[in-house]
Amino acid sequence: MATDIKDTTHAVEAEAVMRLFPARPRLLALGEPTHGEDTLLEVRNDLFRQLVEREGYRTIAIESDCVMGLVVDDYVTFGTGTLDDVMERGFSHGWGASAANRELVRWIREYNDGRPEPDRLRFAGIDGQLEISGAASPRQALTALHGYLTAHVAADLLPCTAETLDRLLGADDQWTNPDAMMDPAQSVGQSAEARELRLLADDLVALFDEQTPHLITATSREAWDRVRLYGRAATGLLRYHYWMADTSQARMTRLCALRDRMMADNLLAVVERGPVLIHAHNSHLQREKSRMQMWQGPVEWWSAGALVSAHLGEGYAFVATALGTIRHQGVDTPPPDTLEGLLYALPEDRYLIDAPQLATSLADPRPAARVSPWFGYAPLDPARLADYDGIVFVKDVPSDR
Repeated sequence: MATDIKDTTHAVEAEAVMRLFPARPRLLALGEPTHGEDTLLEVRNDLFRQLVEREGYRTIAIESDCVMGLVVDDYVTFGTGTLDDVMERGFSHGWGASAANRELVRWIREYNDGRPEPDRLRFAGIDGQLEISGAASPRQALTALHGYLTAHVAADLLPCTAETLDRLLGADDQWTNPDAMMDPAQSVGQSAEARELRLLADDLVALFDEQTPHLITATSREAWDRVRLYGRAATGLLRYHYWMADTSQARMTRLCALRDRMMADNLLAVVERGPVLIHAHNSHLQREKSRMQMWQGPVEWWSAGALVSAHLGEGYAFVATALGTIRHQGVDTPPPDTLEGLLYALPEDRYLIDAPQLATSLADPRPAARVSPWFGYAPLDPARLADYDGIVFVKDVPSDR
């Protein structure tokens, strides 16, 4: 069996990755089974550099706040700000503290230096304005959308004034209250003001879309594209806050699904401007449903990868990452009868695997599912092996500390 597995492995290089597909994917996704490990991000950085330089990918996207990501994009594309400031203000989820993320941003800026604007490499965050503890106030995105329309569209076409928006938004801390994540009664998402804001946001986005030819001419495609992101962020946040206030059994399913829907919408928008590389958790990028055990029972929803794949077909490709050990988190050598255990027995420290070919070689008997001793790490499901286009395997993930 080990010989069969060895025949499916390759070096983690751009050429080997591209041989997995019949043509260059418009959106190439690289997943990770856990967050916060710079070793995995260094593998990402090395592979993404090769894919940019050899295969012409023109946007690198990561699982981070889409609006905050604009700060990073301004820096790498136009040199706005400083690297220290960008790492502090341009990432959500604490990703700005990562040395590997810092190196990625530094490299993109260096790559773009001296290149004409159309040839520059772009950066994008694709997550909503969300954290595990809750969601942001819709103020930033909603007022940016309204301000842009106010400057370029006749006043009598606007559904409301800036003063009306400010009154309905109220204090930002009522939106960001962390207690609302666990207690729907603490959320303002279904208040009369929030319901009116959802209607106004919908009208503002509709007006924005209706005025597209004029707006692009009056400003630029770049400015229009940015404000379109604000529109997606505003409507997505208001929808998310609405379901934070829900008390039904569907609440967590809807919240998880809405987050991945926001990711998918952002990815589909970014891919319009050229080929994209995206790095996020495997569970967001897989083609099948995502599943999670919550306090009220199991929850499942369609992942961003499933949604994007439905739109792009063969234009979407997904390479998952699997790993052997994260000993500093209690994840020790995998049992030999598991998928990770079979891969761990090979001599290389890291390699690329043709997943469908491996699935065929392991069809009988199928490897056992690995059970993670740590909630922050999700092993691959051997039953879903053929659903991946490829797998990057990293044998050991040492502590970054």
